[in-house]
Amino acid sequence: MSKTSRRVVFGVLLIVTLVVSTGGALGYLGRLTLVFDRHAGKPLAIVEEVPGPPDGPNCSIDARYFDEEPRGLRPEVLKAWLALRAKASEQGVKLCLNDGKRSRQQQQAEFDEAVQKFGTEELASKYVLNPPDRSMHVIGFAVDVQPIESAKWVEKNGNSLGWCRRYENEQWHFEYNAGYPTGGCPALIPSATGS
Repeated sequence: MSKTSRRVVFGVLLIVTLVVSTGGALGYLGRLTLVFDRHAGKPLAIVEEVPGPPDGPNCSIDARYFDEEPRGLRPEVLKAWLALRAKASEQGVKLCLNDGKRSRQQQQAEFDEAVQKFGTEELASKYVLNPPDRSMHVIGFAVDVQPIESAKWVEKNGNSLGWCRRYENEQWHFEYNAGYPTGGCPALIPSATGS
């Protein structure tokens, strides 16, 4: 191998090493996320297909609920959730994330469970949206906060950070919108179906 060829090979290896090291560092710092494209012809970042955690550790103040990691929420929603949790903590309130991001498949499974629990699709749809694409959980903008005392705190204090309760029949369900702090919370809807 000639001296020039060795220099070229060494230069290419050095560039590849720098690119991989930089990518690894950015990934570790949370500034770079690589997404595997499982669907030919669809965009890489399909938020609706990103599953959220199916559960988590038990809520430390009420073991009937989970306190899952907020994985899968959109970046601005995650930032708002962490700010909400910090504000609550400053006031001595613990917020448990009983349910956050769901994939379409997780939403469908939730709906199927609700049908089993309530007996009909009509009754189930008052608590779990179907088809799944209609759910704000699927697109990463909703969280379910438990226990109810913590959810009541969010309803009273969350608006300033973009969180509003949306359904009369779900005290625990909150959706994020950057316009809520200035525009206020919209009127409550009777249920997920609107009736």
